[in-house]
Amino acid sequence: MCGFTGFINTSSQARRSDMQARARAMADTLRHRGPDDGQVWMDDETPLVFAFRRLSIIDLSAEGRQPMVSASGRYTIVFNGEIYNFLELRKELERAGVQFRGRSDTEVILAAAEHWGLNQTLQKINGMFALVVWDKKERKINFARDRLGKKPLYIGWAKDALLFGSELKALRAHPDFEAAINPKSLSLYLQYGFLPSPACIYKNAWSLPAGSRLTLSVPNLEAGANLSTHMEPYWQHAHALEDSRSKKIHASDETVIKEFEELLTECVRDRMISDVPLGAFLSGGIDSSSVVALMQHHSGQPVKTYTIGFREAGFDEAAHAAKIAAHLGTDHHELYLGAQDALNVIPRLPEIYDEPFADMSAIPTYLVSEFARLDVTVALSGDGGDEMLGGYNRHVTGAKLWNRIKFLPKPVRAALGGAIKKLPPERWNTLIQSRPQAGTLMHKAANFLSMNTQEDIYQNLLSSWPEPPLKNAAQTKTILNDSAFQPPAGLSFAEKMMYWDALFYLPGDILTKVDRASMASSLEARAPLLDRRIYEYAWRLPVQFKIRGGKGKWLLRQVLKRHVPEELFERPKQGFSVPVGEWLRGPLKDWAEDLLSVKKLERHGLLDAPAIRSAWTDHLAGRGSNAQKLWTVLMFQAWHERWMKG
Repeated sequence: MCGFTGFINTSSQARRSDMQARARAMADTLRHRGPDDGQVWMDDETPLVFAFRRLSIIDLSAEGRQPMVSASGRYTIVFNGEIYNFLELRKELERAGVQFRGRSDTEVILAAAEHWGLNQTLQKINGMFALVVWDKKERKINFARDRLGKKPLYIGWAKDALLFGSELKALRAHPDFEAAINPKSLSLYLQYGFLPSPACIYKNAWSLPAGSRLTLSVPNLEAGANLSTHMEPYWQHAHALEDSRSKKIHASDETVIKEFEELLTECVRDRMISDVPLGAFLSGGIDSSSVVALMQHHSGQPVKTYTIGFREAGFDEAAHAAKIAAHLGTDHHELYLGAQDALNVIPRLPEIYDEPFADMSAIPTYLVSEFARLDVTVALSGDGGDEMLGGYNRHVTGAKLWNRIKFLPKPVRAALGGAIKKLPPERWNTLIQSRPQAGTLMHKAANFLSMNTQEDIYQNLLSSWPEPPLKNAAQTKTILNDSAFQPPAGLSFAEKMMYWDALFYLPGDILTKVDRASMASSLEARAPLLDRRIYEYAWRLPVQFKIRGGKGKWLLRQVLKRHVPEELFERPKQGFSVPVGEWLRGPLKDWAEDLLSVKKLERHGLLDAPAIRSAWTDHLAGRGSNAQKLWTVLMFQAWHERWMKG
């Protein structure tokens, strides 16, 4: 796990020493991603420079250092991530006569590119990665990102220099980078609370989408060109889904449970390969508990597990995690935090997430990463179970509610929604104490009732601001209104939402959150449930293996039952969050009031101050569920203070 950056000049006027100094300064902004080592490489003919920060995980020797040049000298690579099938590919290459200097997966990628070509190599490798490969022979620079989008890659222009890096702060460090806000991207951010690729908060910069590559011929490179039009997928969800569905599994429950456990075990084992200390996050939920159970079952010593807890009612799962850890016999570590501990993280968020990002669970995700890093350098997580196996409430209750209300006349649905919203979320929390955050869920259901199509419902469920509070809101394309990304025919509504989640929400929100939070602590996070083999197997299954008896993740629950008593994990889905809504009325009120003042809302000429102030006033008065709306604006404002002020 590492961080990289670099640039290529379309003109050859820059001095080599200046280019190297700039690249080194850009890489210094990524030291948290790679505190162990740093190197700069420059091509001897082309004005191209790579810079790398290393977090040593596999092959700690000098043979694992990057930037790395292939045996023939044709390819040079900077690579962030892990290739989990690199040992298998290495054996295949050795049988073909390839010799290796070290033990790193980076060297395997380069050898594979020389032996099979880069296109075939991308099809063969299985892992999480972002990479840049310079082809000296053809004078082409190649960018690629893993299938599901676990590792980030940004690309942009600074006058005549094409910049790239693992985080935007590296691009910002180039003296010619123009940090101008893209209004269309801001509209997307305010709607969803994150920026879906290829959108970037800055003009003339882009995020490479998951499963995509970009190949540019240096002799034909035109400064300032729209790079998003050149990005193309080497792997697509729709094609993988249709291929998997053509191999539909028709087998007994017991057979499927056994097959899935064997497959998940293999994915877990692959992610336990490390030359540095390794552990796991354990929230006590279905996903992380399943991963830890399989780790411990096949480990010769207690697995180190980590959890944090908050004492606020409805926001603490630490006690559940402790019981599961005790049953499994892990070496468990827990840390209980107060509100102030979480509040102390908030000023750091704009630095960690160097473009606006509004998932509240970024706070506990960073705190548990920081806690785990005291002992380990690699931590396995349960990310991906919800998207792969129908684990979100919307997959179960959303689909069920749509089937019940789709035949009702719209005026009737609107009246029902209005009746629900007459009670504020706090009142619903009191009435439905058995359901964590019941008020928020009830208000989401009320919005649900006004929708006309499945696409409308999904978009609304994901939206912080269905109508972004901008003075001049711009229509922007997302996967939901782009015909090229519509789900294949024949999917149920629940399956459509899983498809959209994997394509849109997973890389834009969940994986962005985990990557930045873990890397801010110099911790590598690995997710067995996001292995491509799990993805493909899950889509071979009929939906009843995912959702059954009114619950999601049926199959994963059955696997977990083999290792942990059901009473230790069966409870309503809670999520990994913090009580931001309460804090905004209490310890965060003054901070929020400052950022939401009319003066600061209007300073950049983009935001609709009256609409935002109205939401703020309603929230303080307990009218409406506006915490997520306000948090989205607050994170933009805090980001603006850090990166754009002055």
